[in-house]
Amino acid sequence: MSTTPPLAGGTAGPAHLRPLLDTVLAALHEGATRRAGPLPAGGPTATTTRTRHAIGPLLPDEGTGAHHALTTLVTALAEGAADPAHPHCAAHLHTPPLALAAAADLAASALNPSMDSWDQAPAATTLEAELTATLAREIYPHHPRPDAVITTGGTEANQLALLLARERHGPVQTLHGSNAHHSIARAAWLLGLPTPHVVPAPTGTMDLTALHHALTTTPGPHLVTATAGTTDTGAIDPLTDIADLCDTYGAELHIDAAYGGTLLLSPTHRTKIHGIHRAHSVTLDLHKLGWQPAPAGILAVPGHHHLQPLHHLAPYLNADDDTEAGIPDTLGRSLRTTRRPDALKIAVTLQALGRDGLADLVDRTIAAAHHLADLITRTPGLELHAPPTISTVLFRPTGADDHTVATLRRTLLDRGLAVLGRAHADDRLWLKVTLLNPRTTSADLTGLLAHVTRLAPTTRPDTALTEGPTHR
Repeated sequence: MSTTPPLAGGTAGPAHLRPLLDTVLAALHEGATRRAGPLPAGGPTATTTRTRHAIGPLLPDEGTGAHHALTTLVTALAEGAADPAHPHCAAHLHTPPLALAAAADLAASALNPSMDSWDQAPAATTLEAELTATLAREIYPHHPRPDAVITTGGTEANQLALLLARERHGPVQTLHGSNAHHSIARAAWLLGLPTPHVVPAPTGTMDLTALHHALTTTPGPHLVTATAGTTDTGAIDPLTDIADLCDTYGAELHIDAAYGGTLLLSPTHRTKIHGIHRAHSVTLDLHKLGWQPAPAGILAVPGHHHLQPLHHLAPYLNADDDTEAGIPDTLGRSLRTTRRPDALKIAVTLQALGRDGLADLVDRTIAAAHHLADLITRTPGLELHAPPTISTVLFRPTGADDHTVATLRRTLLDRGLAVLGRAHADDRLWLKVTLLNPRTTSADLTGLLAHVTRLAPTTRPDTALTEGPTHR
């Protein structure tokens, strides 16, 4: 007769978890040791073959037991991971989470509150309300009752922003820069809104003259969406000037600050997003420049009443008489029903590090990006696109064509040497480094450029991806 597996919660839960955690931690270490780099060498085919061989059957007739399964699958996952904690894994807005945030996430998983009703998450309801109010006050310090909701990330937050604008004004006409995140256009499509008007951004930020023309010639009502930290270059639109135009022409303003929003916490860099408080809604993403395990998105609004359209009645979760009796109604805090208490890991991080600690992480990361830019300008054979605005740096081998740049990037991936992104700017393809690791050193950056310069002269489109992996 089989034994019922132990549970994670209750007073006995921690004792059941402790030996399993030892197994998980050992497997994470073993997998990272086997990988020995920012990602597995060999490319997709080799990684798929190796992972399938390592994990074995996922639904055997007879189970292998908790420790064996954890060891097998966690080791395989770690060995085949693109590890954002490695300084040469710097392609995307893919942050290395802080250990304390990951530890807090374990508690959230063990307790498993569901945030759709108070009776499933009594303390978590209070914690989430305190956290969202705290973050909303950072963005809207002069409003009496700003508020925010927790989302799965920038995409969901942007969709909610367009939804709220639609509920206030009907089928709004969205105007966004050609530098905007793809989720804006997708949200308009999902919500049945008019096709967005794309405003040129020839220098990487929204062109104000073109926006002025669009506001005066495009039928409204208008919702302008500005970007504070583009995914390609980290560029920040001129927020104050855009807000002025919106005021002049009666348009609403949404600011997608998924990348750059946490600059607010840095006295050194917060002026880069001056004017953010003038938006009708703001997207913030703490699983980017906030070092949280995903997901950790936020949509902030200047007043609690802005969220009223999200209210929804499901009597088994938020019956009217329960609400009248004082039980908090949490269903209207999201379009989702079941959702995790992602507030916990964020709250732990904010309290543990405080303003000064978080500002230090932001400042260190941006300083590393500027140092990388300086190294590129001093390295023969490399060309820098522009000094970084936040922590994204674009560069390329001098004189290389776009095909060579693309092939070089894939060669670095195939050999397991580096995870670099790609971005088009000034009609050329560039290698993209998105630094989010505050522990990155000058030696790490020098080593990254050494990989590029070593491979760049010999990279051939017809041969680079056929060579075997480089063992480190």
